[in-house]
Amino acid sequence: MTPTSTIETTPERVALFPGSFRPFTTGHADILSRGLELFDRIIIAVGTNAAKASCEGEATAEEIRKLYVGQKRVEVAVYSCLTVDFARQCGARFLLRGVRSLKDFEYEREMADVNRQLSGLETVILFSRPELSAISSSVVRELASYGHDVSPFLPKQ
Repeated sequence: MTPTSTIETTPERVALFPGSFRPFTTGHADILSRGLELFDRIIIAVGTNAAKASCEGEATAEEIRKLYVGQKRVEVAVYSCLTVDFARQCGARFLLRGVRSLKDFEYEREMADVNRQLSGLETVILFSRPELSAISSSVVRELASYGHDVSPFLPKQ
């Protein structure tokens, strides 16, 4: 009698990293980089409002794709449905989120609870590095609207 060997295959750990990413900042890039240490593949999901044209979301997605060209473990997609529904469509089992402050944490904890209840998806929260915690897309947009150089807050291409 010969022993039989069964190789157990572990499902791929796919995380959805949702957001508007307008713009995609160095803070977002850091969360993605650290998330790649935890997950096999990450889908950056650029959310759009279903009532508005998705051209802005597609333009944002294209800018992010340029940053990660050749990175096989990173995908970029645009979506306009409920995040948990899109995660299911993509085969993601986790949501990846970044938190800069206590205020962010409370919001993300509530969303994680609702998302888990709706879909069973687990949310993995990574805290921003202290030196990146003041960077937000809205701050970068505001600085840009006043003509300030925002390049220090954006990932290098």
